[in-house]
Amino acid sequence: MKIEVYSPTIRRKEMDAVLTAMVEDKIGPGDRTRLLIQIAREYIHFDYAIALRSPAIALHLALKALNPQPGQGIIISALSPGYYSVVIEDMGLRPLYCDVSPSFPCMSRETIEQLIKETGNETTACCIVLHHTLGYIPDTGSISELGLPVIEDISHSYGVLSDEDGTTGGPATSEKSTEPGELFPKERPQGVFTILGLEERDVLTSGGGALLCAMNRRGSAVLRNYGELPPEYRLPDVNAAMAIVQFKEAKRNQEKRREFARVYTQSSLRTHHKRFVPLEDGDYNNYAFSLVLETGFKDVLAYARKKEIVIESAFEQTVQAQAASDTGNRNAVSAQRDYNHCPAAYSLSLRTVLFPLYPRLGVQEVERVSKLIMTLP
Repeated sequence: MKIEVYSPTIRRKEMDAVLTAMVEDKIGPGDRTRLLIQIAREYIHFDYAIALRSPAIALHLALKALNPQPGQGIIISALSPGYYSVVIEDMGLRPLYCDVSPSFPCMSRETIEQLIKETGNETTACCIVLHHTLGYIPDTGSISELGLPVIEDISHSYGVLSDEDGTTGGPATSEKSTEPGELFPKERPQGVFTILGLEERDVLTSGGGALLCAMNRRGSAVLRNYGELPPEYRLPDVNAAMAIVQFKEAKRNQEKRREFARVYTQSSLRTHHKRFVPLEDGDYNNYAFSLVLETGFKDVLAYARKKEIVIESAFEQTVQAQAASDTGNRNAVSAQRDYNHCPAAYSLSLRTVLFPLYPRLGVQEVERVSKLIMTLP
């Protein structure tokens, strides 16, 4: 039986919660959406948040709240989600594409400084949108020292588990957890605004949507201006019902991911392909299991197909991939022109592969994927 590369973790609890909302005719924005924000605050410790229908709306409002001037630049990774460039250009702003490290899929302070040096006075940067690509967490503290406002996207990195000694890796301050196994305990992202996507392939899903969070009082004061958006912008109760259960089940799902990833890691040690490593001693939420191939992607894809296991390019939904595949699109043409200084991102986009890793996998399925990784050409 074929093993898919991805499957959302929807169990009976999520189904019952959604069905209850439907039976009660509570499907538009309402009490469940407000409850979702209350519950999310216990985990992410934001000052204020809005539940929205999509991450694209969340990014638009976060940028709007920073009051950029027409034509200003927004620094994003070349491996950011494809919708980033669409939102930025539709706002009359310019995406400034930043390279990543050859061994780490996120922007760093060094790559951002290099970008600023190369662009010079051509485009004044307004802010940095820092995507936690594949769940890996960049050095937000160091990047924040550059003096530009930071918008963090933790859609893939939510749920970093504490280590046994009680410390926690993640987009957080230096405070420590007092209870091993908590999710973002007493800690929170460092950006002015934080986006937590709730789309199908995010760590938590509501079937679609996002939370836009202000992490301090200053950001909260600005974001409250958008607190009474029309219902067409806000997350419906039927989606919020699913997201509430996802928050409550996150620790259980995270432990499953960690368990499976340990098996895959042992298998990967017997190959010549490489893995990304979290910065310093930071933990990883095992959003995905990826390998940077030393051989051709087509050979590995064909081998996996014979084993009835689906794998895919890790960055096929990024602005980099869109630029490479659609030269007729106006956003893609702009991206192509600016990608000359992103060789590491380009290389990784051609060689990084995702393997099935999600909590609903069975023991036999994990063994099959593990054997595939171990015997890759």
